[in-house]
Amino acid sequence: MGMRILLIIRGWEARPHSRPYMAFVKIEREGKGEIRCGGFLIWEDVVVTAAHCNCNIGNITVLLGAHNTEIDEPGTQKILVHRRIPHPEFNGITFENDLMLLQLRDKAKLTQTVGTISLSQKKVKKGAVCSVAGWGQTSYKTNDKPSPTLQEVELTVMGKKMCLSRPSLHYVPSRMLCVGGPQGRKSPFQGDSGGPLVCDGKATGIVSHGSGDGSTPSVFTRLSKYMCWIKKTLQKL
Repeated sequence: MGMRILLIIRGWEARPHSRPYMAFVKIEREGKGEIRCGGFLIWEDVVVTAAHCNCNIGNITVLLGAHNTEIDEPGTQKILVHRRIPHPEFNGITFENDLMLLQLRDKAKLTQTVGTISLSQKKVKKGAVCSVAGWGQTSYKTNDKPSPTLQEVELTVMGKKMCLSRPSLHYVPSRMLCVGGPQGRKSPFQGDSGGPLVCDGKATGIVSHGSGDGSTPSVFTRLSKYMCWIKKTLQKL
């Protein structure tokens, strides 16, 4: 079925506001609906997401402090994106270097429901149990709608052989993480792209891409590989 941009499959609804760093990223396309992605707040005015969420058309709005994106919840902050900075070597075919920084027009107010998350500079080990969250689809059926409430799932960091055995994933071990649910079909899917893989309380990866049917494993951008680029870029803002 080919490679698909990443739903939390076989996950559960997150406890409201238990992940204050989560950002709901909405890209408006005039006359064509909207594209939705996940993201995470690392500075008061910087959100990290996936580069493939950048379609270069329409405004990008970030919603912070949200749980249910379809109702007007108290404490949410809606901020326009001032500048989008995709990694200069992002490849839209292989999904290499799939990360982007979003500089917000205004600084977020840090509250109980809106906060930042640290980036992990360490290489995550095989077998580590981590978590991912998002507002994407919760079924691999193409007609299913994205979830209005934040969903989460626990996933395991897998060995590189699992992803290398699937050429369609274009897996590059040094730049990507191979992540899945060994006990069954559990994964992020459409609409979850850009969300963080959280290991030991730190953002370790970014939801990037996976199989067309939502089956395990999924591929995440390996954040530790990009710390230098992120730091240099942030210094220029």
